[in-house]
Amino acid sequence: MNLNIVITGVGGQGNVLASRILAQAAVEAGYKVRTSEAIGMAQREGMVMSHVRMGECLYGAVIPDGKADVLLGFELAETIRGLPKLNKKGVVIANKSCVIPVSAALGISSYQRDKLTRYLQDHVNNLHLFDATALAAQAGTVKATNIVLLGALAALNLLPYTCADLLNVVLESVPSKFKDVNKRAFELGYRAMEV
Repeated sequence: MNLNIVITGVGGQGNVLASRILAQAAVEAGYKVRTSEAIGMAQREGMVMSHVRMGECLYGAVIPDGKADVLLGFELAETIRGLPKLNKKGVVIANKSCVIPVSAALGISSYQRDKLTRYLQDHVNNLHLFDATALAAQAGTVKATNIVLLGALAALNLLPYTCADLLNVVLESVPSKFKDVNKRAFELGYRAMEV
């Protein structure tokens, strides 16, 4: 079994950490893994796209257009930017929350959340759209949005390892003082998919 996951977002959202957690859990479950990141011009709020490929027959780290099984969208506009990577039966797990670009904040361009949301709803057959940032805040910090989204992914039973395996790697990957908040964030993301 092969699984291709693309993670899209902006700098500072924990995209790279999420990809490394997914990859580490796959390695520990005995799968081959390839990863790659494309990081935008700015460290904070620049585009970030990570690729995680796991399975048996892997030829490269970058997922070609139309070949991703899962798209994890940490930010609404970046989720749409990642859609060309998704295959026709692919699953999108997306955060409703937005990071308004500087150009929109200055009035040079616009950021139309409602139009972006409608576009996703109209163009994705298997869409799970929810406010992961609000759930992360409920867990204790908005910085755990990435972990909320990993919990949501685990709940859909698409991964070749168990939810417990993924949570263990999450908890191994964060400093001890943040383990409780990340565990709560993971569980809230998981429960969001049960609704």
